[in-house]
Amino acid sequence: MTDPIRVFVNAVPVDVPAGASVRAALEVHDPALAARAEDGAALVTDGRGLALPLESPLGAGAIVRVVVRARRGDRDPDAHA
Repeated sequence: MTDPIRVFVNAVPVDVPAGASVRAALEVHDPALAARAEDGAALVTDGRGLALPLESPLGAGAIVRVVVRARRGDRDPDAHA
């Protein structure tokens, strides 16, 4: 058994098993938020703002940011600007 690692989800420290996925960290942090990310209602990024797939493994100290989307779907919000 390995020691847990600490990652940060929306600036909140979360302890997860080494090699845990983004999805697992979200489920520990907030299961409802994890469900929203799963159904596409929330955008998940790393500390640089790059999109993170939910199955991506995390390393110690990883920063995960989750933003709930105001709109759903694949429409380009600037398409009709």
